[in-house]
Amino acid sequence: MGGKGGPFPPIVFVPGVPMAAVEVADIVSYTFSHVGKVREDNQDSVRLCDPADALTSADGHLYGLADGMGGYAHGGVASSLALETFFETFYAANGVPPAQKLKVGVQNANLSVYQTAHRLGAGRMGTTLTAVNIVGRTLFVAHVGDSRAYLVRDHVSKCLTNDHTRVGELVRMKVLAPEKVRNHSQRSMLEKCLGVELFVQPDIFKLQVQEGDVIILCSDGVWGVIEDDEFATFVEEREPSDLCKDVVDFAMERGSDDNLSMVALYLRRLAPTVAKHESDNRWLPLRALRRIFG
Repeated sequence: MGGKGGPFPPIVFVPGVPMAAVEVADIVSYTFSHVGKVREDNQDSVRLCDPADALTSADGHLYGLADGMGGYAHGGVASSLALETFFETFYAANGVPPAQKLKVGVQNANLSVYQTAHRLGAGRMGTTLTAVNIVGRTLFVAHVGDSRAYLVRDHVSKCLTNDHTRVGELVRMKVLAPEKVRNHSQRSMLEKCLGVELFVQPDIFKLQVQEGDVIILCSDGVWGVIEDDEFATFVEEREPSDLCKDVVDFAMERGSDDNLSMVALYLRRLAPTVAKHESDNRWLPLRALRRIFG
């Protein structure tokens, strides 16, 4: 995952710089989610921004996918609550750089799931969360867990995120080859997720994107049986409106035993990015917490 070379720019971890898109972008999004052939309920959640909304014009396009953990109570509640809190926090953070908004959004989502589990007496509730914010020609990514984000460009697909699992750690330590992940018996054993601990540290990074790129978010029910390079093949061979459903259907045919969810973002036109003069530098995470929890 995330190798070197090819047509992709390096991923750079940054604290974030205030930016704003000043012209209208044309980003078309599609999504599809299915309970799958084994599970009784769908614990995945997806949320897409409205391109016509004023918030999108001000803060860039925002998309998220969360996969509730079936081994814990109320996984579906955890995933939907995490996305709701994440989006609300992000849009409440006026005048804050994108990377900072994503980070605090994830941290507040984590706290919301954690507190809700205690309030309901539901035991542990957990979920992954992978989200992207497209501002001008910059893609900001926030990630916790083992859902994934992919970039498809020039007939090549590349996984942008690291899996926060025991097996993912073995890959990062170069003990296990990336192609061995899908068949490993401990592939789904998470080392990090939202809602289980009081604090969480998400991966936050950015990279430059270009018109014609396709961004894919998917739960492990999808990528667990679809090879990385196959995403590019699907993008080339399918109509955009059919892509998500066709990939999910194909994953089920290959024997996926989990819920399956996918988001596809077609970057048809990107707005230029310019520095933005922020008028509100007093925003703190506490403001968002008060808004969410009252």
